[in-house]
Formats: sequence, C-alpha cells, structure tokens
Amino acid sequence: MKLVFVLDCRAPDTLADFWAAALGYERGEFDPPYVPLTDPDRAGPTILLQRVPEPKSAKNRMHPDLRITDMDAEPARVTALGATVVRGPFVDDGWPTTVLADPEGNEFCLIVEPGKEKR
Repeated sequence: MKLVFVLDCRAPDTLADFWAAALGYERGEFDPPYVPLTDPDRAGPTILLQRVPEPKSAKNRMHPDLRITDMDAEPARVTALGATVVRGPFVDDGWPTTVLADPEGNEFCLIVEPGKEKR
C-alpha cells in the first residue's frame, strides 16, 4: 500500500508551483486533472493536485502540519510564496503553531516540536 494525498483545487497547474516550493517537492507535468508532487528523497508521500470545478467553501477536514524549527523564518518564507496567515503564531499545548492558507484558501499549519526551536 502507498499513501497518496489528493488536494482538490481550481487551478492545479498554478497551485503546484506554490506547494512544490513550500515543501521542497518536485512537480510533475499537468496531466488533467492532476499535477503530481513528489518528495525528491522519496521519503514523503506523493501529493496530487486535482482540478475540480467548485471553489473551497469550508474548513478543511484534514490539513498538513509542516514541522519546522524556525517560527520566524518559515512563515515569512511561505507567505512570500503566496500563503496568508489565518491565525498565529500561538502556542498550543507547548507547540508553537501558525495556521496559514495556500493561495486557494486550503489551510495548513507550521508547527515547532517542543525543544526543537532554532536558536
């Protein structure tokens, strides 16, 4: 079995650039309705951006948590790529967290594992 995540979006060819840069993944060619993103180390799951006709209309039921070590640099980096801050930074049970949205409004979190903050 292989785990693959699928993200519904209106413009996968455009959104793939954001997610590839945010994750450090390699993007494949747009083969309607999908654009694949793969981890260059082949350690992480494949992500498929799937074109759908409807816009996002509610909170994600599942979202990616990106574990980071620098809560100053990383939010600045992904917002420069096109993300927007939804909430934060804040500390949730000892975990520094910032909730963001990609250019189509799909939420994701940047999270620092306690004791792993870059100093």
